[in-house]
Amino acid sequence: MTGPLHGVRVVDLTTMLSGPCAAQTLAEMGADVTKVETPEGDNLRNIGQSRSGGMGPMHLHANRGKRSVALDLNSEDGRNAFLALIRDADVLICNVRTKAMQRLRLAYDDLRAINPTLIYVSIVGYGSGGPYSDRPAYDDLIQAAVGIPSLGASQDGGARYAPIAVADRVTGMNAANAALGALYHRLRTGEGQHVEIAMFETMAFMVLSDHMGGRTYQPQLGPTVFERYASVRRPFPTSDGVVCLLLVTDKQWRAFFGLVDRGNVLEDERFATVSGRTHNTTALYKIVAELVATRSTDWWMKELERVDIPAVPLATIDSLIDDPHLKAVGFFDDIEHPSEGTIRAMRSTGRWSKSQPAPERHAPRLGEHNAEPLGEVDTAPLRNSA
Repeated sequence: MTGPLHGVRVVDLTTMLSGPCAAQTLAEMGADVTKVETPEGDNLRNIGQSRSGGMGPMHLHANRGKRSVALDLNSEDGRNAFLALIRDADVLICNVRTKAMQRLRLAYDDLRAINPTLIYVSIVGYGSGGPYSDRPAYDDLIQAAVGIPSLGASQDGGARYAPIAVADRVTGMNAANAALGALYHRLRTGEGQHVEIAMFETMAFMVLSDHMGGRTYQPQLGPTVFERYASVRRPFPTSDGVVCLLLVTDKQWRAFFGLVDRGNVLEDERFATVSGRTHNTTALYKIVAELVATRSTDWWMKELERVDIPAVPLATIDSLIDDPHLKAVGFFDDIEHPSEGTIRAMRSTGRWSKSQPAPERHAPRLGEHNAEPLGEVDTAPLRNSA
């Protein structure tokens, strides 16, 4: 028993990133997660480099800790096998489109008849009941739908997506959190339930929590977008490189301008208070950028540390992988995968004093465990009643 969810059985009927990330979170907390795939496998398997077919890096980092079962849900045998897994499951996580699940007779009401205490977590693009409910959804499309590319466009004039699958991953974390909440509700009441997590609404909440601004109030008090995040939040070029720093408190602002003998800047009524600096961010950060450019990166890093102003060097992906802090805390672990050889894995984040989450299985090959989960459940009654 290594994780807090030891003994919880999860069926993972998901593809690509949002659902697999949610189910992997539960797997790393100790749940027994069975990933149900089509005979062709999850498309995520084939994204990126790989030593063998269907074992790309995104799959390795989003599906560890799981068992893989390949089933054709359109066949009688495949559907019966899936229903047998559901009968003994605590949680189903699904990001198959709602109409497809209805067509397969695997919607919540269908499965509740087999397992009344099942927690059925549906990850959908757009919440049911709205005009977008039947639209397909992918990370790029959801980012666009909630305005992330337009926020970035104000920096350089060209709209672009965030260079990570932020909508998929945030939604996946939200879905895992929802599953945990539903498990706790069932512990108290004995009730299963259907939980719907919509990507659009999840990301709209995330974006608008920062950028609803003046439209938080009725009537509107001012602009919506938080200017520092959207317009001037960027690393600062130095005389020979780049420095990343953050100035928040009055003390930090005074210390920064003191380093370059420009304390008079804060005498300007536009910049003298937090409120003034918030409303005049563009003008203020233009001054900051001009001053930062007069010194070297090394000079700034040393002086900023000396006066206790938060700053970090600008990392690249390669420098992040080689980061000394990550090495010191054991973030990476070289493991031996049965088909992929030695791979660099990331440990579960967070430190638990009693039930440290940790993956107990490697990322599975397609159908690698067909004999295991199906051998643990009795499919005969379902097959006979189908």
